Amino acid sequence: MTAEPSRPAKPLRASDADREAVVEQLREAAAEGRIDLDELDTRLGLALSAKTCAELAPLTEDLIPVVVAPGEPLVLKGGMHGASRTGRWKVPPQIRAHAGAGGVRIDFSRAECRLREIELDVYGEMAGVKIVVPQGWTVQADDLSLGLGGFRNRTTDERIPGTPVLRLTGSCGMGGVTVRHPNFLERRKLRKTETDR
Repeated sequence: MTAEPSRPAKPLRASDADREAVVEQLREAAAEGRIDLDELDTRLGLALSAKTCAELAPLTEDLIPVVVAPGEPLVLKGGMHGASRTGRWKVPPQIRAHAGAGGVRIDFSRAECRLREIELDVYGEMAGVKIVVPQGWTVQADDLSLGLGGFRNRTTDERIPGTPVLRLTGSCGMGGVTVRHPNFLERRKLRKTETDR
């Protein structure tokens, strides 16, 4: 099977929160001496007038520090009954997922991630690996072996500033590997969780 192409997407509109996040990054960069005050003024003007996330992304791309957390990779083994990582959790720089007969589900929707890049080594085996990423994350799967199950990428290509690149390696096996954004019900649950906090 071949990888499914990503659907062409309209430019993702920037929210006030997106613009504010970029403004905060720019102010921190100026305080650390990575940009001078003239450049800060220029970038702040562009950030505050940006209509899409694509306009915001270049303003901070050269300012995002590479963060490497210590420790061993997170290993998820589906075995017979399956394994999952959902809800609030801290994302390490490396994750290994072995689907086995029960499958693995990894949901990054509410995860805490300050990394620029995440290496996810997946093995679809019998039941496959399902991955849910927030809107705006970039997925790269050039080094992923398709196997019999194939790779399905149901994400958009639009990257939001400050979000990581999810780099997939390994093999899709018989069960395959699917990456998608949260569906309608998941998005509704996320909004409810945020308003209840």
